[in-house]
Amino acid sequence: MDPSRTITQTHERRSGPGKGQPYLFLTLRCDHPLEGGARFSFQGADQVNIGRGGALQIERQQGETSSIRISVPDGRMSSRHARLQRVLGAWMIEDAGSKNGTFVDGKRVTTSPLADGALVELGHSFFVFREALPRAEPALLEQRALKPPARGMATLSPAFALELERVATFARSQVPVLVSGETGTGKELIASAIHQLSGRPGPFVAVNCGAIAPNLVESELFGYRKGAFSGALEDRPGLVRSSEHGTLLLDEIGDLPLAAQAALLRVLQESEVLPVGGTRPVKVDLRVVAATHRDLGALAGQDRFRRDLLARLDGARIMLPALRERREDFGLILSALMEKTGEMARDLIFSADAARALLLHSWPLNVRELEKCLASAVLLARDGRVELEHLRETVFGVPKPVAPPQGVAPEGLREADRRLREQLIELLRANGGNVTAAARMMGKARTQVQRWLRRFEIDPASFIR
Repeated sequence: MDPSRTITQTHERRSGPGKGQPYLFLTLRCDHPLEGGARFSFQGADQVNIGRGGALQIERQQGETSSIRISVPDGRMSSRHARLQRVLGAWMIEDAGSKNGTFVDGKRVTTSPLADGALVELGHSFFVFREALPRAEPALLEQRALKPPARGMATLSPAFALELERVATFARSQVPVLVSGETGTGKELIASAIHQLSGRPGPFVAVNCGAIAPNLVESELFGYRKGAFSGALEDRPGLVRSSEHGTLLLDEIGDLPLAAQAALLRVLQESEVLPVGGTRPVKVDLRVVAATHRDLGALAGQDRFRRDLLARLDGARIMLPALRERREDFGLILSALMEKTGEMARDLIFSADAARALLLHSWPLNVRELEKCLASAVLLARDGRVELEHLRETVFGVPKPVAPPQGVAPEGLREADRRLREQLIELLRANGGNVTAAARMMGKARTQVQRWLRRFEIDPASFIR
């Protein structure tokens, strides 16, 4: 699995009481981060006791109430550390007289209600509580027991597992797929998984539409004939024909110029491509997967994206959630990144403060940002223990400007624009108003970021520390 592109389900919908069942996800063990995570099902239980044990296990005991015992091999946990109990339909957590205390969302508690998505810290182990997700077996599922159908399709979340089954079904068909999600959520990885599961014999070709100069888009995608323009010294097939019998990923398709959109529509409708300077179209056999972080429906409403092309691309839609929305799999992603980073990372352990900061951070650039953060921590944590100060500044926060940043009120923006505005503000805050650094982290040109800043009336100088 390539965790830098690890993907997830569309948004795991936060179900209300009475829908699905509660789970507790062991998402990070500070002293054993490579072991990833585990999932515990509360099905049929009204009380859950958590404490130190010799191995990771779950035991069910029937008494006056149905209770579960979860044991975790954590030397910082007490044998009877905390108790979760259903009270009037809601879940509460109570410290059971532990030595090192019980924490919820970074705050020490004696008794506290548990909201959906709450981060629970017991000893050097971190858990995420989910109130209602689809029912799934077994009662205990460890990361090492997962058998994903394709690279990057591993998850402990039962909701995401259902979505992955849907992805696999679409992969075996000719239905076009549109993958949406924030920067760094793994859109290319799921497109690669679709290609792998499709069984198509040709190559997987990924194209970043936003990285091609506007005047070169058509020649790069559709190829050209010798002599079609100055410098065309030979025939070139182009990226579309290079993916013959395979899968073509058009990443950031929302950045594709309208003229190229019209030519792409011909490829989808007629299964043929006309090279620049050519007079006869060439037949092609390929599967197209499109990906974007933009709202194509909104762009179509502004006549900035062809409606007929959107209709062709939008056969099945997959929305990838942000990293902050899938903390259940944080340990899975972190352990895979550590394996990828190299030998130095494989021996790392984390302090409780560092682990807490990682799990409470909003990760505006998602897994890509986490990977860079980990790479820096590997170099700084020379004794093999990652402390809070070893993490990038964005993880444990920076002082906000005294005066609130100027800008367009978020209430008047569409959802996609509101998310973009929030991302820009967070990156400017993290980089002290440095527009170049913010653009680099977004993978965008500085001029594009400056256009967004003017559009949202954001003054980067207000973030200078």
